[in-house]
Amino acid sequence: MYFDGISNEKYVNQAKGFESYFISFGMGNARLEIMRKTGINQLQAENMTGWAHVAFSVGSKEPVNYKTEQLRDAGYEVAGNPRVTGNGYYESVIKDLEGNLVEITV
Repeated sequence: MYFDGISNEKYVNQAKGFESYFISFGMGNARLEIMRKTGINQLQAENMTGWAHVAFSVGSKEPVNYKTEQLRDAGYEVAGNPRVTGNGYYESVIKDLEGNLVEITV
């Protein structure tokens, strides 16, 4: 309402207890993902509440693969190799130096 965001249809993965919406702003270059997951355990970093991850769109599968390997070679932990997700995105997941999840996506 205040920032002219437009939501997609709700995505639900019942097997993982996961739901999300993407809110797009402007020309579609900036998006916010709002997620909910059942069974959150604050002792597991991958399932913490609050800010969970940031995602960078790099345009196509090839740059996702390239950036993933570039970061792996630089010593960053790859938490998720490139793959097509349940909601159709091609992405990989890297942990930054503080353990925050960074998605590299199309």
